[in-house]
Amino acid sequence: MALLQIAEPGQSSAPHEHRIAIGIDLGTTHSLVATVLSGKAKVLNDAQGRVLLPSIVHYTPHQAHYGDDAKPFITADPKNTIVSVKRFMGRSKADIKFQHPYILVGEDHQMPAFETAQGRKTPVEISAEILKQLKDRAEESLKNPVNGAVITVPAYFDEAQRQATRDAAQLAGLSVLRLLNEPTAAAVAYGLDQETNLATDRNYVIYDLGGGTFDVSILRFSQGVFEVLATGGHTALGGDDLDRLIVKWAKKQLNIEHLNDAEYAHFIVAARKAKEALSDANEVELKLLDKSLQLDRPTFESIIQVALDKTISVCKRVMRDAKLELNDIQNVVLVGGSTRSYAVKKAVQTVFNQEPLCTINPDEVVAIGASITANQLIGNSTDGSLLLDVTPLSLGLETMGGLVERLISRNTAIPVARRQEFTTYQDGQTAMLIHVVQGERDLVEHCRSLGRFVLHGIPPMTAGQARIEVTFQVDADGLLTVAAKETTSGVHAQIDIKPSYGLSESDTERLLLDGFKYAEEDKNLRHLQETKVEAQRELEALIQALKVDTHLLSTEQLDLLNTAKTQLETQLQGEDIKAIEQAIEQLKIHSDNFAALRMNQHIDAALKGTKLEDWSNSN
Repeated sequence: MALLQIAEPGQSSAPHEHRIAIGIDLGTTHSLVATVLSGKAKVLNDAQGRVLLPSIVHYTPHQAHYGDDAKPFITADPKNTIVSVKRFMGRSKADIKFQHPYILVGEDHQMPAFETAQGRKTPVEISAEILKQLKDRAEESLKNPVNGAVITVPAYFDEAQRQATRDAAQLAGLSVLRLLNEPTAAAVAYGLDQETNLATDRNYVIYDLGGGTFDVSILRFSQGVFEVLATGGHTALGGDDLDRLIVKWAKKQLNIEHLNDAEYAHFIVAARKAKEALSDANEVELKLLDKSLQLDRPTFESIIQVALDKTISVCKRVMRDAKLELNDIQNVVLVGGSTRSYAVKKAVQTVFNQEPLCTINPDEVVAIGASITANQLIGNSTDGSLLLDVTPLSLGLETMGGLVERLISRNTAIPVARRQEFTTYQDGQTAMLIHVVQGERDLVEHCRSLGRFVLHGIPPMTAGQARIEVTFQVDADGLLTVAAKETTSGVHAQIDIKPSYGLSESDTERLLLDGFKYAEEDKNLRHLQETKVEAQRELEALIQALKVDTHLLSTEQLDLLNTAKTQLETQLQGEDIKAIEQAIEQLKIHSDNFAALRMNQHIDAALKGTKLEDWSNSN
């Protein structure tokens, strides 16, 4: 049966024009997807009614588990259970300094890969699998293919991390309409519904503390125009770090020097549960393997104070960047699951001297804002507001002496293009190396290298006579293109910045081709695993039934049933799907007879002591 989208007049485009667009919050600890239906943003759930998809992937040699299905393996098989992969996105191996249970492979200057039961998996590949789960959820829920997606990223994500996110989306088969800063998405969710019609300007602080990242942005809402005045943050600060601080405290209390990977995973899970419980209780028991500790609110606050101080320091710096005072801020919006903690709310309230705003679920607000933006960009909505995002870090190039010449300063509204002239420093110079960097320091060695390219064919001239025009262009996703041109000869060169620790074109091509090459094999492996799971359920049900009603079977019947059961158990050790299916069919012959005997027994019990006339009288 075909489904029609029904909408009130003015709320949606005509059904034949409506295109499906989704907003995805690709989070460190949880991810979720939303869309706009009949003019209203809605978060989509899975078949079990769950909205949040834990950003967890567990690998076995032949299959992968995702989300809640992967959770039990965090402690059971930590090396093959990838948690918080977002923290590895676009980072070099040398950048990974926090404790983790994984085997990382690759060069220090490259984005590492995880050694798993299915071989090497890059953070981009793992993120792509999470995105694919959300895409499938949306298409299953909406009964239509997805035409485009807006994916959110932390405002402080640099070029490498943004490009890695776009690579993951491409690998997942998503058409990316835009990469949107998470705080900006939150502003869209609140502003479009509540603030766009106000005559006066309003300044909002978006305080976004998620599982692994922290962002704070100051946005001005003025007559339907959303402008980001300033932004700042920390890509390695979030709820995960609060958990680690609790574990560090617990180790000190218990005089434990070192934990193995499995023990550390247990401690992290216990710390997270205790942190969440303290939002409602004044004191909780921290259960750590065979030990336990009491953790109260004052102690918890002192443990995480160092992390909270970092977030407050960023807030104050961003306020200075925006040139605003506290009384210029109308509201503080809390975003991210970690802001549910009473300690975080208390710290924010103290520094901004006002009750923070949290009327939209902080776990869902980013996805909702992303879906509203996606609906506008796909062409379903014509009454959207203008949205001006900003660059999180300054962009420039290397000049003589290893100095940085900034072309685009941080907090510049995007999309943006900047052009500047440079010249040669040697007589007869016919080529120039353009080294692009990102950061706030004056020396190249203190900034992050984004890429290099060479402009060849410069006419030989006296030093200083050549005119090299360099253009930096940042698109709406925050992705950078750099071009160089010698004005007298017209020779030019350009580069789309794609850092070496992102996913290379060859890697992307390989993964996409592998998807086609192994499609049939993957389909067969999925069928095999599903058949095995179903067989295991049949066996478990049979075992439980035999414990209760073995007496209903004759010796011969029991022997035949046990023989068929053993045969199936044996086949499950192998990979021959036909043999497994045959064993299932053989078992069903005997188990169906057993089921019939059990049914008859229950019917006999129900009718025991009942006379025929009782049935006649009941009519």
